[in-house]
Amino acid sequence: MSNTVSLKASDGHELSAYVATPEGTPKGGLIVLQEIFGVNDHIRDVADRFAAEGYLAIAPAMFDRVGKDIVPDYDDFTGAIETMGKLDREQSVLDMQAAAEHVRSAGKVAAVGYCWGGSMADLAACHGIVDVAVSYYGRGTADWLDLKPQCPVLYHFGELDELIPMQLIDRISKGRSQKNCSLHVWGGASHGFNSDNRPQYHKPSATKAYAETLEFIARGLAA
Repeated sequence: MSNTVSLKASDGHELSAYVATPEGTPKGGLIVLQEIFGVNDHIRDVADRFAAEGYLAIAPAMFDRVGKDIVPDYDDFTGAIETMGKLDREQSVLDMQAAAEHVRSAGKVAAVGYCWGGSMADLAACHGIVDVAVSYYGRGTADWLDLKPQCPVLYHFGELDELIPMQLIDRISKGRSQKNCSLHVWGGASHGFNSDNRPQYHKPSATKAYAETLEFIARGLAA
């Protein structure tokens, strides 16, 4: 079952969020953090998949700070980047906090993010918003390596990512070398390898990364 809800951040900002509810008692809450293309069909499908795994999943519309219902097309990369650039990092933290509070009734909360959302998942971990996080190809993490995650975080990167070269991945790896962090570089995968409705989709990496993600979240929420 799914529906759209309205959240209110601590500064009074209201944003919409897609919520996917599992059958039976949830294993925990889970925030799905969008790519730069907004809460589109793919992100809603990702939330549905995690709900099918037993999690109360929520995908907050982080672009609502710029304008309502902003969902750039995949071929409008420039427009998507411009929208992302208008966001304030600390306000995004408040929006993630609002999403976490909404699903906290299900127990401990995880975050899984992709692209820009991957960076946001790391930021949520650094601010203690969630109990475990998974970041897929989050380039922005390199911008705040002085901040340290307060919970376990798993990072997925693609070996052939044209937006996040290996030098930058190595820098992130060194900056996230503490015991509660794990990093996996997937051979043959490029940026967006998890998106099964895009040409970059790399099924072998996506399938294995998803299994690793589920195991990491389950272990983190059980701790």
